[in-house]
Amino acid sequence: MAQYTIKELEHLSGIKAHTIRIWEQRYNILCPKRTETNIRYYDDADLKSILNISLLNERGYKISKIAQMPPEQIMQKVQQLCEESCRGSHHISTLVKAMIDMDEEAFDKALSTAALQLGLRETMNEVIYPFLTKIGILWQTGNITPAHEHFVSNLIRQKLIVAIDGQVVRPIENAPVYVLYLPEGELHELVLLYVNYLLRSTNNKVVYLGQNLPFKDLELTCRQFNAKYIFTVLTSAPERDNVQDYLDQLSATFPECTVYVYGHQVQSVDLVIPDNLVKIGSPKELFTIFN
Repeated sequence: MAQYTIKELEHLSGIKAHTIRIWEQRYNILCPKRTETNIRYYDDADLKSILNISLLNERGYKISKIAQMPPEQIMQKVQQLCEESCRGSHHISTLVKAMIDMDEEAFDKALSTAALQLGLRETMNEVIYPFLTKIGILWQTGNITPAHEHFVSNLIRQKLIVAIDGQVVRPIENAPVYVLYLPEGELHELVLLYVNYLLRSTNNKVVYLGQNLPFKDLELTCRQFNAKYIFTVLTSAPERDNVQDYLDQLSATFPECTVYVYGHQVQSVDLVIPDNLVKIGSPKELFTIFN
Protein backbone atom coordinates (compact mmCIF):
# COMPACT_ATOMS: atom_id res chain seq x y z
CA MET A 1 0.00 0.00 0.00
CA ALA A 2 1.35 3.41 -1.00
CA GLN A 3 2.10 6.04 1.62
CA TYR A 4 1.89 9.80 0.91
CA THR A 5 3.09 12.81 2.84
CA ILE A 6 0.82 15.85 3.00
CA LYS A 7 3.09 17.60 0.46
CA GLU A 8 2.65 14.68 -1.94
CA LEU A 9 -1.11 14.89 -1.38
CA GLU A 10 -0.90 18.59 -2.25
CA HIS A 11 1.14 17.79 -5.36
CA LEU A 12 -1.30 15.15 -6.59
CA SER A 13 -4.57 16.90 -5.73
CA GLY A 14 -3.69 20.56 -6.30
CA ILE A 15 -5.01 21.47 -2.83
CA LYS A 16 -2.60 23.34 -0.60
CA ALA A 17 -1.29 21.41 2.42
CA HIS A 18 -2.50 24.26 4.64
CA THR A 19 -6.03 23.85 3.27
CA ILE A 20 -5.93 20.07 3.71
CA ARG A 21 -4.97 20.53 7.38
CA ILE A 22 -7.82 23.00 7.92
CA TRP A 23 -10.29 20.60 6.28
CA GLU A 24 -9.00 17.78 8.49
CA GLN A 25 -9.40 19.81 11.68
CA ARG A 26 -12.68 21.52 10.81
CA TYR A 27 -14.52 18.83 8.87
CA ASN A 28 -12.68 15.61 9.72
CA ILE A 29 -12.56 14.67 6.02
CA LEU A 30 -9.28 12.73 6.29
CA CYS A 31 -7.75 10.63 9.03
CA PRO A 32 -3.97 10.40 8.54
CA LYS A 33 -2.13 7.37 9.87
CA ARG A 34 1.19 7.30 11.68
CA THR A 35 4.29 5.21 11.16
CA GLU A 36 6.05 3.39 14.00
CA THR A 37 8.23 6.49 14.34
CA ASN A 38 5.11 8.68 14.65
CA ILE A 39 5.34 10.28 11.19
CA ARG A 40 1.99 11.19 9.62
CA TYR A 41 1.11 9.65 6.25
CA TYR A 42 -1.87 9.10 3.96
CA ASP A 43 -2.85 6.02 1.93
CA ASP A 44 -4.50 5.41 -1.46
CA ALA A 45 -7.97 5.73 0.03
CA ASP A 46 -7.08 9.18 1.41
CA LEU A 47 -5.71 10.25 -1.97
CA LYS A 48 -8.85 9.14 -3.82
CA SER A 49 -10.99 10.85 -1.21
CA ILE A 50 -9.19 14.19 -1.50
CA LEU A 51 -9.27 13.99 -5.32
CA ASN A 52 -13.03 13.42 -5.27
CA ILE A 53 -13.57 16.22 -2.77
CA SER A 54 -11.39 18.53 -4.84
CA LEU A 55 -13.39 17.76 -7.99
CA LEU A 56 -16.73 18.48 -6.31
CA ASN A 57 -15.35 21.63 -4.71
CA GLU A 58 -14.13 22.88 -8.10
CA ARG A 59 -17.62 22.26 -9.52
CA GLY A 60 -19.25 24.52 -6.95
CA TYR A 61 -19.97 22.22 -4.01
CA LYS A 62 -19.10 23.85 -0.68
CA ILE A 63 -16.69 21.90 1.50
CA SER A 64 -19.12 22.12 4.42
CA LYS A 65 -21.75 20.32 2.30
CA ILE A 66 -19.27 17.74 0.96
CA ALA A 67 -18.18 16.93 4.52
CA GLN A 68 -21.76 15.94 5.36
CA MET A 69 -22.03 13.48 2.45
CA PRO A 70 -21.34 9.78 3.06
CA PRO A 71 -18.55 8.34 0.86
CA GLU A 72 -21.08 6.55 -1.37
CA GLN A 73 -22.84 9.83 -2.17
CA ILE A 74 -19.55 11.57 -2.96
CA MET A 75 -18.64 8.79 -5.39
CA GLN A 76 -22.08 8.97 -6.97
CA LYS A 77 -21.81 12.74 -7.47
CA VAL A 78 -18.35 12.38 -9.04
CA GLN A 79 -19.57 9.67 -11.40
CA GLN A 80 -22.55 11.82 -12.39
CA LEU A 81 -20.19 14.67 -13.29
CA CYS A 82 -18.19 12.22 -15.36
CA GLU A 83 -21.26 11.00 -17.23
CA GLU A 84 -22.42 14.55 -17.90
CA SER A 85 -19.06 15.50 -19.40
CA CYS A 86 -18.92 12.38 -21.57
CA ARG A 87 -22.58 12.00 -22.58
CA GLY A 88 -23.38 11.36 -26.23
CA SER A 89 -20.30 9.41 -27.28
CA HIS A 90 -20.79 5.69 -27.80
CA HIS A 91 -17.12 5.50 -28.78
CA ILE A 92 -16.13 6.41 -25.22
CA SER A 93 -18.38 3.75 -23.71
CA THR A 94 -16.89 1.13 -26.04
CA LEU A 95 -13.35 2.18 -25.08
CA VAL A 96 -14.17 2.05 -21.37
CA LYS A 97 -15.52 -1.50 -21.64
CA ALA A 98 -12.47 -2.65 -23.61
CA MET A 99 -10.22 -1.00 -21.03
CA ILE A 100 -11.95 -2.66 -18.06
CA ASP A 101 -11.57 -6.05 -19.78
CA MET A 102 -8.00 -5.18 -20.87
CA ASP A 103 -9.07 -6.40 -24.30
CA GLU A 104 -6.43 -5.01 -26.66
CA GLU A 105 -8.19 -6.19 -29.81
CA ALA A 106 -11.51 -4.60 -28.83
CA PHE A 107 -9.83 -1.36 -27.75
CA ASP A 108 -7.85 -1.13 -30.99
CA LYS A 109 -10.97 -1.81 -33.04
CA ALA A 110 -12.97 0.87 -31.17
CA LEU A 111 -10.19 3.42 -31.57
CA SER A 112 -9.75 2.63 -35.27
CA THR A 113 -13.50 2.90 -35.86
CA ALA A 114 -13.62 6.33 -34.21
CA ALA A 115 -10.62 7.52 -36.24
CA LEU A 116 -12.21 6.33 -39.50
CA GLN A 117 -15.54 7.97 -38.72
CA LEU A 118 -14.26 11.22 -37.24
CA GLY A 119 -10.64 11.58 -38.37
CA LEU A 120 -7.71 11.58 -35.94
CA ARG A 121 -8.07 15.22 -34.90
CA GLU A 122 -11.74 14.97 -33.99
CA THR A 123 -11.11 11.59 -32.36
CA MET A 124 -8.51 13.22 -30.10
CA ASN A 125 -10.77 16.16 -29.25
CA GLU A 126 -14.14 14.43 -29.00
CA VAL A 127 -13.23 10.91 -27.88
CA ILE A 128 -9.74 10.43 -26.48
CA TYR A 129 -9.50 13.53 -24.27
CA PRO A 130 -12.96 12.99 -22.68
CA PHE A 131 -12.10 9.29 -22.34
CA LEU A 132 -8.85 10.07 -20.51
CA THR A 133 -10.75 12.43 -18.22
CA LYS A 134 -13.23 9.68 -17.50
CA ILE A 135 -10.65 7.03 -16.67
CA GLY A 136 -8.99 9.49 -14.30
CA ILE A 137 -12.29 9.80 -12.47
CA LEU A 138 -12.86 6.04 -12.58
CA TRP A 139 -9.50 5.58 -10.86
CA GLN A 140 -10.41 8.17 -8.23
CA THR A 141 -13.63 6.30 -7.46
CA GLY A 142 -11.83 2.96 -7.18
CA ASN A 143 -13.28 1.39 -10.33
CA ILE A 144 -9.98 0.85 -12.17
CA THR A 145 -6.31 0.49 -11.28
CA PRO A 146 -3.28 2.39 -12.62
CA ALA A 147 -2.57 -0.68 -14.74
CA HIS A 148 -5.71 0.05 -16.77
CA GLU A 149 -4.52 3.60 -17.40
CA HIS A 150 -1.08 2.43 -18.53
CA PHE A 151 -2.72 -0.18 -20.75
CA VAL A 152 -4.82 2.34 -22.69
CA SER A 153 -2.20 5.11 -22.74
CA ASN A 154 0.28 2.84 -24.46
CA LEU A 155 -2.28 1.76 -27.07
CA ILE A 156 -3.23 5.38 -27.81
CA ARG A 157 0.46 6.28 -27.98
CA GLN A 158 1.01 3.55 -30.59
CA LYS A 159 -1.85 4.93 -32.71
CA LEU A 160 -0.37 8.43 -32.64
CA ILE A 161 3.11 7.19 -33.57
CA VAL A 162 1.71 5.23 -36.53
CA ALA A 163 -0.25 8.30 -37.67
CA ILE A 164 2.85 10.51 -37.43
CA ASP A 165 4.93 7.95 -39.29
CA GLY A 166 2.39 8.00 -42.12
CA GLN A 167 2.49 11.76 -42.60
CA VAL A 168 4.10 13.29 -45.67
CA VAL A 169 5.63 16.57 -44.50
CA ARG A 170 6.95 19.25 -46.84
CA PRO A 171 8.30 21.97 -44.53
CA ILE A 172 8.24 25.48 -45.93
CA GLU A 173 11.74 26.81 -46.52
CA ASN A 174 12.91 29.23 -43.80
CA ALA A 175 9.83 28.39 -41.72
CA PRO A 176 10.29 28.85 -37.95
CA VAL A 177 11.31 25.79 -35.93
CA TYR A 178 9.19 24.27 -33.15
CA VAL A 179 11.01 22.29 -30.44
CA LEU A 180 8.81 19.82 -28.54
CA TYR A 181 10.01 18.16 -25.32
CA LEU A 182 9.12 16.98 -21.82
CA PRO A 183 11.26 18.03 -18.83
CA GLU A 184 13.28 15.66 -16.68
CA GLY A 185 11.02 13.30 -14.77
CA GLU A 186 8.04 13.87 -17.09
CA LEU A 187 6.87 10.81 -19.03
CA HIS A 188 3.28 11.68 -20.05
CA GLU A 189 3.82 11.90 -23.80
CA LEU A 190 0.35 11.73 -25.41
CA VAL A 191 -0.23 15.48 -25.67
CA LEU A 192 3.30 16.06 -26.97
CA LEU A 193 2.78 13.44 -29.69
CA TYR A 194 -0.57 14.98 -30.62
CA VAL A 195 0.91 18.47 -30.99
CA ASN A 196 3.71 16.94 -33.07
CA TYR A 197 1.04 15.44 -35.34
CA LEU A 198 -0.85 18.75 -35.63
CA LEU A 199 2.25 20.79 -36.44
CA ARG A 200 3.52 18.29 -39.00
CA SER A 201 0.11 18.12 -40.68
CA THR A 202 0.45 21.83 -41.54
CA ASN A 203 4.05 21.38 -42.81
CA ASN A 204 5.81 23.04 -39.89
CA LYS A 205 9.42 22.29 -39.02
CA VAL A 206 9.40 20.25 -35.81
CA VAL A 207 12.27 18.97 -33.68
CA TYR A 208 10.77 16.30 -31.43
CA LEU A 209 12.89 15.58 -28.35
CA GLY A 210 10.40 13.44 -26.39
CA GLN A 211 10.42 12.52 -22.72
CA ASN A 212 12.67 13.26 -19.77
CA LEU A 213 14.95 15.85 -21.42
CA PRO A 214 17.72 17.53 -19.38
CA PHE A 215 17.49 21.32 -19.57
CA LYS A 216 21.03 21.70 -20.92
CA ASP A 217 20.10 19.52 -23.92
CA LEU A 218 17.07 21.71 -24.57
CA GLU A 219 19.38 24.75 -24.63
CA LEU A 220 21.80 23.09 -27.06
CA THR A 221 19.04 22.00 -29.42
CA CYS A 222 17.26 25.35 -29.46
CA ARG A 223 20.55 27.08 -30.18
CA GLN A 224 21.48 24.62 -32.93
CA PHE A 225 18.15 25.00 -34.77
CA ASN A 226 17.57 28.66 -33.87
CA ALA A 227 14.15 27.67 -32.52
CA LYS A 228 11.36 30.22 -32.58
CA TYR A 229 8.80 28.20 -30.61
CA ILE A 230 9.02 25.72 -27.74
CA PHE A 231 6.21 23.49 -26.49
CA THR A 232 6.21 21.42 -23.30
CA VAL A 233 3.79 19.62 -20.99
CA LEU A 234 4.11 19.68 -17.19
CA THR A 235 1.86 16.94 -15.81
CA SER A 236 3.84 15.59 -12.85
CA ALA A 237 7.25 17.24 -13.17
CA PRO A 238 8.80 19.40 -11.95
CA GLU A 239 7.46 19.25 -8.38
CA ARG A 240 4.65 21.72 -7.78
CA ASP A 241 6.81 23.88 -5.49
CA ASN A 242 9.38 24.21 -8.30
CA VAL A 243 7.03 24.99 -11.20
CA GLN A 244 7.32 28.78 -10.90
CA ASP A 245 11.12 28.58 -10.87
CA TYR A 246 11.04 26.31 -13.91
CA LEU A 247 8.79 28.70 -15.86
CA ASP A 248 11.04 31.62 -14.93
CA GLN A 249 14.09 29.63 -16.08
CA LEU A 250 12.42 28.91 -19.44
CA SER A 251 11.59 32.58 -19.87
CA ALA A 252 15.08 33.80 -18.98
CA THR A 253 16.94 31.17 -21.02
CA PHE A 254 14.85 31.61 -24.19
CA PRO A 255 13.87 35.32 -24.27
CA GLU A 256 13.55 35.32 -28.08
CA CYS A 257 11.25 32.27 -28.14
CA THR A 258 7.54 31.89 -27.58
CA VAL A 259 7.22 29.06 -25.05
CA TYR A 260 3.90 27.21 -24.89
CA VAL A 261 3.23 25.34 -21.64
CA TYR A 262 0.40 22.90 -20.98
CA GLY A 263 -0.54 20.40 -18.29
CA HIS A 264 -1.87 20.02 -14.77
CA GLN A 265 1.15 21.65 -13.13
CA VAL A 266 0.67 25.02 -14.87
CA GLN A 267 -3.07 25.46 -14.24
CA SER A 268 -2.68 26.94 -10.76
CA VAL A 269 -3.96 30.50 -10.46
CA ASP A 270 -1.04 31.26 -8.13
CA LEU A 271 1.52 31.05 -10.94
CA VAL A 272 2.89 34.17 -12.61
CA ILE A 273 3.29 33.47 -16.33
CA PRO A 274 6.25 35.40 -17.83
CA ASP A 275 5.61 37.56 -20.88
CA ASN A 276 7.15 35.23 -23.46
CA LEU A 277 5.30 32.16 -22.12
CA VAL A 278 1.78 31.15 -23.19
CA LYS A 279 -0.25 28.96 -20.82
CA ILE A 280 -2.65 26.62 -22.65
CA GLY A 281 -5.65 25.70 -20.55
CA SER A 282 -7.58 23.11 -22.55
CA PRO A 283 -7.38 20.59 -25.43
CA LYS A 284 -9.49 22.92 -27.56
CA GLU A 285 -6.89 25.66 -27.11
CA LEU A 286 -4.21 23.18 -28.24
CA PHE A 287 -6.14 22.53 -31.43
CA THR A 288 -6.79 26.22 -32.06
CA ILE A 289 -3.15 27.25 -31.58
CA PHE A 290 -1.41 24.44 -33.43
CA ASN A 291 -3.90 23.55 -36.15
